[in-house]
Formats: sequence, structure tokens, C-alpha cells
Amino acid sequence: MADAHAKHHDYHLVDPSPWPFIGSVSAFVLALGAISAMHGASWLWVAPGFLGVFYTMFGWWTDVIKEARGGYHTRVVQLHLRYGMLLFIASEVMFFVAWFWAFYDASLFTGEAIQFGRMEATGGQWPPAGLEVLDPWHLPLLNTLLLLTSGTTITWAHHALLHNDRQGLKYGLALTIVLGMIFTGVQAYEYMHAPFAFSGNIYGATFFMATGFHGFHVIVGTIFLIVCLIRALRGSFTPTQHFGFEAAAWYWHFVDVVWLFLFFSIYVWGNFGGTYAG
Repeated sequence: MADAHAKHHDYHLVDPSPWPFIGSVSAFVLALGAISAMHGASWLWVAPGFLGVFYTMFGWWTDVIKEARGGYHTRVVQLHLRYGMLLFIASEVMFFVAWFWAFYDASLFTGEAIQFGRMEATGGQWPPAGLEVLDPWHLPLLNTLLLLTSGTTITWAHHALLHNDRQGLKYGLALTIVLGMIFTGVQAYEYMHAPFAFSGNIYGATFFMATGFHGFHVIVGTIFLIVCLIRALRGSFTPTQHFGFEAAAWYWHFVDVVWLFLFFSIYVWGNFGGTYAG
């Protein structure tokens, strides 16, 4: 009888889980709270939704880790998890394509913004006439070097893991996290001293939306790596079983590449010919 119910395949048939339902309800509550706050209510209304989403993330990923430790993540399952991560990154690529599209549309067709009546005229040029912009060879260049360096440290950690070098894995992860935090700090400083605002002009709107969402992704990626470091310190990950770390590394490299496009498109090309702020 036991042989009749034995597992003869490499797939993982998951047990019934509450997390899809809890996650969808939490996301709905978060959306309602955000809409209410945008219409004058307190931003505290978003707290229940945020707590529900974070609780779902923690619980769901904890279950996935338990499944991996239980031997359910066979080579076939790991392959499908990688497919899922690649599709997720592909969706993120299209997300940023939208912001690049908005920036290039505004910068190449400078007369269109006037039609809507909600943005200041660009004066038929880009950057808009009379607007001071950020020097790309100052803080933006520093942040570029920080992210490029972090790409090498996360690659070092990955190779250390493949060679079962636990110390190299921990040091590489820790350095990547520190570099990510410094990047976020520099970005926040740049925002606080930016010579233009988010509202009132199409340049500020496209700049802050594109770079701001990238900064949000850096924060998410840093949290992702912190979780991986905690797991590494607890003895998780082996040279053959480390999809969680691999997903974090892929995500971080994606963040690196997006920043390079942002740097050369918005900071260098987009600011060419403009007046740099002091």
C-alpha cells in the first residue's frame, strides 16, 4: 500500500497554503489605505496593509526555506524556480522601460508637456530653460562606482559559495550590503539638495520617478541580501542548494544594470548642455 503512494517524480506538490489569500487581502487593504491617504486621510491607514504584506512575505518565504531544507527542491523544482525569477526580472525590466519611455518622450519632444497645462514649459529645450541640474560627474558618478563595486562583491560571494568557502560568502555578502546602504545614503543626500522639485516641471517628475523607483529597488535588494547573510551565518546554502542566494544575486545585478542606463540616459545625456547646480 505504501508503494502505491510513493513519490516517483521530481516535482513538488505543495500543501494547501493560506499565504495567497492573506497576501491578496493585505494588498487590497494596502491599496484602500493608500487611496484614502491620497484623499486627505491619515497615512496611518496604510499601516495595516503594510503589516499584512510583510507578514505574508515572512511566512511564505519561511515555508519555502523549510521546503528546501526538507529536500523538496529537486533539480527540476530549482529549474522552475529560476524560470519564475527570470520572469519576475523581465516584468521589472518592462516596469523601468515605462519610466525611460516617459523621460525620452519628454526630453525629445519638448513641446508636448505644454499641451497638458500642468507642467511648466520647457522653453523648447532639454534640460528645460532656466532649470539647474545635477552634475553627473559628482555624486551620480560616486554612486555608479559604488554599485559597480557591489556587483563585484556579490559575484565574489557567489563564487565563494560554489567553492564552499563560507568565509568568502559572508564577507562578500556583508560588503555588498554596506555598499548598498552607502548608495542609498548618497541618493538621499542628493535628493535633499536637488535644485529642482518633483512637482511643477516635467524634468523633476520624470527624474524622481525613474531614480526614485530604482532607489526603492536598491532598498528591497539590500533587505534581500541581509536575509541571505542571516541565513548564511546560520549555515544555510550549499554549493548545490542555494537558489535563495542566487535569486538575490540576479536581482542585485539587475539593479546594477538599470542604474547604468539611468546614469548615462538621465544624468549624462539628459543633463548635457544644462546648467549644473553648485
